[in-house]
Amino acid sequence: MLATSPDPVFAAAPDAMLVVDVRTGAVLGANHAAGALLEADLPTLCGSGVFALFPDQMAELTVFTDAVLAKGAWWTRGLTPAHRSGRALHLECAGVVLSREPALLMLLTLYDLDARHKRELDAEAQAYQRGGLTEWLRSERLFQDIERGNQLILRAAGEGIFGVNAEGKTTFVNPAAEAMLGWEAGELVGGDMHASVHHHRPDGSAYPQQECPIYAAFRDGAVHHVENEKFFRKDGSGFWVEYTSTPIRDRGRLAGAVIVFRDVSQRHEADEKLRAALAEVDSLRQRLQLENAYLQEEMAIERNHRGVIGSSAAIRKILSQVELVARTDAAVLVTGESGTGKELIAGAIHEASERRARPLIRVNCAAIPRELFESEFFGHVRGAFTGALRDRIGRFELADGGTLFLDEVGEIPLELQGKLLRVLQEGEFQRVGEERTRKVDVRLIAATNRDLRREVREGRFREDLYFRLDVFPILSVPLRERRDDIPALALHFLKGAQRKLKVEGLTLSEGDMARLTAYDWPGNVRELQNVIERAAILARQGRLFIDLPQSERARPSVQAREEPVRAGILTEAARRERDRASIEAALAAAGGKVSGPGGAAEILGVRPTTLASRIKTLGIGR
Repeated sequence: MLATSPDPVFAAAPDAMLVVDVRTGAVLGANHAAGALLEADLPTLCGSGVFALFPDQMAELTVFTDAVLAKGAWWTRGLTPAHRSGRALHLECAGVVLSREPALLMLLTLYDLDARHKRELDAEAQAYQRGGLTEWLRSERLFQDIERGNQLILRAAGEGIFGVNAEGKTTFVNPAAEAMLGWEAGELVGGDMHASVHHHRPDGSAYPQQECPIYAAFRDGAVHHVENEKFFRKDGSGFWVEYTSTPIRDRGRLAGAVIVFRDVSQRHEADEKLRAALAEVDSLRQRLQLENAYLQEEMAIERNHRGVIGSSAAIRKILSQVELVARTDAAVLVTGESGTGKELIAGAIHEASERRARPLIRVNCAAIPRELFESEFFGHVRGAFTGALRDRIGRFELADGGTLFLDEVGEIPLELQGKLLRVLQEGEFQRVGEERTRKVDVRLIAATNRDLRREVREGRFREDLYFRLDVFPILSVPLRERRDDIPALALHFLKGAQRKLKVEGLTLSEGDMARLTAYDWPGNVRELQNVIERAAILARQGRLFIDLPQSERARPSVQAREEPVRAGILTEAARRERDRASIEAALAAAGGKVSGPGGAAEILGVRPTTLASRIKTLGIGR
């Protein structure tokens, strides 16, 4: 049955079949029916994987495959394959284990439910056509026999049966109908049957007689089969029925109809429960799939801790600000250099807020292509643009009821900032390609290492959006300004590195701590984490190798820069003055230029964003 040596029976099978290697997901064989159903040639099908045929459905495929392997055979209607034309296929997928050794193979049969339904309709039409005359004659004879008083068949029938004449008056009622309706035959015969048992629709609205399918049978001469309607008992209670109203003719004239019905309340209740459960499961599945996609994205981002570590005055101030603002829904703008833990501050605010039961959705604005910003934020509908093969929920909608964290918010294109402002002001947005306006309740936390005030002055950031974001500003201070926290952070990162590398017994000496504390950390906490992990990798016999950049070793001694200070000690005031003098000298040498070739950042050997943050912190004028 493999594609290289096709079995003629397999190839000619009328149903679409695929042979799948369960261990690799590879499609090893496909018959002609599969190629016709999926509109793909057999080499293409056999050269693809089963996950490519069912995109974005890895979870459903995994569950289905596990069921096939456990039971030997299983089926599902929850899988939808990709189709070249873009139309949705409604399939029932049946899997059976072909072999377990040496290869674990599964035969996957795809049944087109739409085609099957069409065949059933055609078969039903043929059956009516073949047996139509006989059925009409039988119904006519039955009605005539009933009129002559022959009640034997009616009394023996387990289904409810009654007749009506051309005026809609009841002509007979069998015992089963009496039992189900709670009426005696004498109370119904001669009366309007519709008014007695069929006067309301299932939703409680009135059911006009002229719209009744029972009476329509002797008006249009057609058989009317109806499901999911209600008949009402004498006591006013209703029950679900399925019935057929068959017209009766007398010498070619429509004389009335015979109605056969059954109580399907239990089946209907079971179907409703099943439909409700499936709808709920499908809704949860779709949302969980989307949330899972974002959670997987979050997991891909390296995070070694969620809490804010440290006990310095700067950290205590940040934590008090977090506690204060978390109780509100106010927008928060977290600023600071790269690597200072702005995302951790956002997480701490969310976890301390009343929205913690809903997700914190993170968006790295610097990583989104310019043309996809709107779709990423607000979502899109199928066909909104090339490649939009299905509806997609945006980050705002996914964060509904929770918190949206916009990292690197200064990277948002200017043309999109107006739409973002509208969502923040009105709580409304539209998906790309959709006219429907949706409402959303989102708490926004933004972060940036840029000077947004300068961005506003230079026309790269909307002033109204800036003031909307800057309701409660929090400054994430650089690591060099909270050196007291370096030992605690270093120990925390060392524990994480040992778990990650599966090693034990690594410790930091006092000399290591002294070196770490003396270093300026232009990369902040992120750089510290990298240094500790690198030291753990290079460790030999339990001793760490702290490899700090050359700039730390090449720095002039403290005594040469600050005379009144004792050897090896530099006060905070002296350090700030040293930094101020160094930065001012570099700016003077660069003619006031911060970034670019020959700029102060290049002279000092730091990133432009880091230098800009230091200039702002020290209050140095341009």
